[in-house]
Amino acid sequence: MKENIIVQFVEFETTLDSEAFIPKWEQYKESIDDNRHVVLQQHVLKNGKFKYISQHKCSSNEFQFAFNKERKASKAREAEIRKRLAGGYSVLQLETIGETKADESKILVFILDARTDLDSFRQFCVHGKLNIYQAYYENCKFTYILEFFVKNEYAADVLQQLRILTSFDEAGIYKECHA
Repeated sequence: MKENIIVQFVEFETTLDSEAFIPKWEQYKESIDDNRHVVLQQHVLKNGKFKYISQHKCSSNEFQFAFNKERKASKAREAEIRKRLAGGYSVLQLETIGETKADESKILVFILDARTDLDSFRQFCVHGKLNIYQAYYENCKFTYILEFFVKNEYAADVLQQLRILTSFDEAGIYKECHA
């Protein structure tokens, strides 16, 4: 029997840069007792804030994402870091496995509309690879999450072309964070 991969996406929005956020992230990760493969990436927003996305990968057989294990945070901390669970997603297309290389960026595209033509996004893979995740549960925030791996030099152009030629709800260039 083939094992399905489930990827849990969690969004964090804060004014903390990666140097200040990563220690808090490590505490958070320990509090939920998550020892699966996790990738954390950062996107710089225009309003002086940062958006972080964590991806927790596991097989569907071992999927038990327990967000309720964390301790209650103080009101000051809640105001400092806003967390939203995007949901669990199955892999629809997987062209690359692993972390981005030093000369790569990741463009994450978030889509709500189930009628979206995914082929229109596949044409943007000229300069990289594309992973497509589809909502595994009905209560996921998005229908699809697309993950483009592109060379740093092409990232801004690819994102601009995506904005012009396709329809999506959110997108941004993300860099992986390392402790």
